[in-house]
Amino acid sequence: MRKVLALGILLLGTVAPPAAAQLSNDKVKIGVLTDMSSLYADINGPGAVAATELAISEFGGSVLGKKIEMVVADVQNKADVAAAIAGRWYDAEEVDTILGAGGSASSISASNVAAARKHIFFATDPASSDITGKLCNAYTVHWVYDTIALANGTGSAVVKAGGKTWYFITADYAFGHALERDVSAIVTANGGKVLGSVRHPLNTSDFSSFVLQAQASKAQIIGLANAGGDTINSIKQAAEFGVVKGGQKLAGLLVFITDVHSLGLELTQGLQLTEAFYWDRNDASRAFAKRFAAKMNGKMPTSIQAGFYTATKHYLNMVKELGTDDADKVMAKMKSSPADEPLFGKSVIRADGRKVHDMYLFEVKKPSESKGPYDYYKLVDTIPGDKAFRPMDQGGCPLVAKKQ
Repeated sequence: MRKVLALGILLLGTVAPPAAAQLSNDKVKIGVLTDMSSLYADINGPGAVAATELAISEFGGSVLGKKIEMVVADVQNKADVAAAIAGRWYDAEEVDTILGAGGSASSISASNVAAARKHIFFATDPASSDITGKLCNAYTVHWVYDTIALANGTGSAVVKAGGKTWYFITADYAFGHALERDVSAIVTANGGKVLGSVRHPLNTSDFSSFVLQAQASKAQIIGLANAGGDTINSIKQAAEFGVVKGGQKLAGLLVFITDVHSLGLELTQGLQLTEAFYWDRNDASRAFAKRFAAKMNGKMPTSIQAGFYTATKHYLNMVKELGTDDADKVMAKMKSSPADEPLFGKSVIRADGRKVHDMYLFEVKKPSESKGPYDYYKLVDTIPGDKAFRPMDQGGCPLVAKKQ
């Protein structure tokens, strides 16, 4: 009888999910809201969808015995589109958390909706440091990188290497403004001088006038405060006008491996850049990249796409551990539980929503140094997380002000 009773207790202990499990709408639903068709589609877009699918698949497709669902939409890098889709997903389509959401302006818009609806938003795409500064809220986590980390990486390295005078070619929206501001602060703090800047519309094809203005400034460094297709076009047209041959240098302040792949090593060799992730950095990153490439026709993942993968897994692990997808409980758990991820390493999520982890300064290889496609970077420096990101008390986040 004791053996039977003991067996019965053992069997009861293995039943899943636990009785206390609480999932809204009896499932977990994840929304991927990203740039599927415009200038940032290569750095997030379809690859972000593939990375999220991979994370869900590796999680077994369910959590606490309930199905994990995913929905996808193209944010078009428009703030009004982001707000409309986020609101519909949270209100009518039972989405528990959104990852994305394209450029900084559209991501800030989605973040505001998440705060109003009290649902979690993972800012995996955008760069603006204002997301965990003056615009922070209790339901947003800024996951991969930001303009402060880029300034403390690439901006600082270029100034210390002798690049004292700067002129910026800047994307004319929230991201570009924040990047120019944060890099300018690093330049001046290190004894450099900003000679001026010119701003261009998002998704510009003709950079000739902007490049000529930068060239005429005679600045040692032309800082490209843009990303994706805009960075690619800037570098191509700078080459056409002989900017580098004329003695000036380009500083790509936000460059992804997809940009280097598109431009080729002849144009990008020697370029320094700051990243949170590189596919060939360690065994874990190579293993993930191999699985990702199998879904993406051989393409290697960007740091943003790796961010979608790790954010999805982290969220699902928190739900599993807590036995609930309650947003307040999940966010509290994330902010109180340091993590050690295989792709981004040790990290913490601060009260302002900034995920802090090490960043890396890379230099693009010469063609002769590369062993093949996507073998593009060599490590210059590892920047500890507490040195890469802004101190929490300096960002103006209202959540931090309330705590002090």
